[in-house]
Amino acid sequence: MISSDIIRGYNDTFILFHLLDGPSYGYEISKHIRERSGDKYIIKETTLYSAFTRLERNGYIESFYGDETNGKRRTYYQITENGRNYYREKCEEWKVTKEVVEQFIRL
Repeated sequence: MISSDIIRGYNDTFILFHLLDGPSYGYEISKHIRERSGDKYIIKETTLYSAFTRLERNGYIESFYGDETNGKRRTYYQITENGRNYYREKCEEWKVTKEVVEQFIRL
């Protein structure tokens, strides 16, 4: 299991990655992150919804209501063009981060 402290700076990247394929909702996104990581990272619900709030406030995603499920309307999120640009920036940042960290790792 990966420490949330180590991965925290890339939660936005994980969420935006999922949204590149189209709109989605919270549970589906968290399930995708868990499955794609091979169950090595499970994003907490509070972390996920804090990220949604931050991403929406910064103009990287937009939210809208979908169909009603079990009497409650589900909130969907979709990536904006600014969000696509931010995702690309975070991917470039990761390349540099990885290069630097690898300079201090001995296996």
